[in-house]
Amino acid sequence: MAVGVALAAALAATAPVAANQSRGDTDGSGGTRSADQVEVEYFTGPGSHPRHTRVADAAPLTRKEHAKIKDDGDVVPIVEAGASDAKVDVVFIGDGYTAAQQEDFHADVRTKWKEMAAVEPYAQYEDLFNVWAVDAHSQESGVSGDPTSDVTKNTALNSAFFCDGIERLLCVDTNKVEAYASKAADPDLVIVLGNSTKYGGAGYNDITSPSGYDGIGTASSDHPDSDQVAVHETGHSFGKLADEYWYDDSTYTGPEPGESNLSKLGADDMAAQQTKWYRWLGQESPDGGTVGAYEGGGYHGHGLNRPTEDSIMRTLGREFNSPGREAMIAGFHKHAPALTSATPTDRKVRATERIRVEASSRARLRWYVDGHEARQARDAGSVTPGKLGVPADGRPHTVTARATDPNKAVRDPNLRKLLTGSLTWQVTG
Repeated sequence: MAVGVALAAALAATAPVAANQSRGDTDGSGGTRSADQVEVEYFTGPGSHPRHTRVADAAPLTRKEHAKIKDDGDVVPIVEAGASDAKVDVVFIGDGYTAAQQEDFHADVRTKWKEMAAVEPYAQYEDLFNVWAVDAHSQESGVSGDPTSDVTKNTALNSAFFCDGIERLLCVDTNKVEAYASKAADPDLVIVLGNSTKYGGAGYNDITSPSGYDGIGTASSDHPDSDQVAVHETGHSFGKLADEYWYDDSTYTGPEPGESNLSKLGADDMAAQQTKWYRWLGQESPDGGTVGAYEGGGYHGHGLNRPTEDSIMRTLGREFNSPGREAMIAGFHKHAPALTSATPTDRKVRATERIRVEASSRARLRWYVDGHEARQARDAGSVTPGKLGVPADGRPHTVTARATDPNKAVRDPNLRKLLTGSLTWQVTG
């Protein structure tokens, strides 16, 4: 990922983040009309079940705000694992950090990412992630609503607790977040760290960004449990997982959910129809207990079933269950292909030309000449066709690299396709 502001990114920053509802618009003079609402997920405390509410959505930025953000927001590499198109790019933006506190922000990003990366399946796939910090200079240190609702701070992203009257709900101006996030070349996940020790956060999962990321997560920088807020939100963004908690005894009567971790089916029907998480039924799950069909989920106490009793998609501080881990790993690979190469495949390569590829550290890498494996090159990240055994006979030949992640945590054949990759080059003599 190139550090700096590309023209396309700068243009993207002028476009508002799109919510499922229509948003306000500029009045033509740099002012704004009233904004609509957007759904957010929030957390009342460590080990709690999340809740949802609707809050006022951010109005489009004024010309003055655009100009201010354009001159701000250095992109600082925290973890560089590889090229942006081959990795998952996590972008942290700080709020409530003054110009003199940017090194504190970078230290907080390192700490928060270390906490997140210790959670499975992140821990197994840490080499798939680039991490970037986008500096947003606030006029005042801290965030509004900390420690009490009457506290106000002048910050870059307008972070505030007591959003919508809810103490632990940490809201932000999503259009300002988009403007800063777009300074990074390819953001896949965006997390706003509010400079605070107060517990809280939010998940904006109801928005689509022009920069390509799905949703925004917010969390306090210095509360020891705030990493769990961020991890839960990535269950939605990377795994496309549904919430497994419920509010009341209501009964769901809609169609079969599209998310992989909710179903109207019981275990027997699921097994008979070979759908949803049937491959995991009866197996021990990382979050404890056995995979089955447990009533309650998707905000309804009845009519929907979840895979396990209590995963992180229901209660913070828990693990992802087996179907959840499977979805997360597949989600990682949607952004980080199993195999990439800087050597173009759309032109012929010479027998002496070096071919370099990059694969996950978990992947098995194999090389083939005209369909036959060159066993001497197993797991080699760099080869030349001649050394692989391509004959110097003047005839056309092919060299193929194939990477396969053997992780048994992914059982669905359709998802396993994301864990494999193949590239082929035509070779001249």
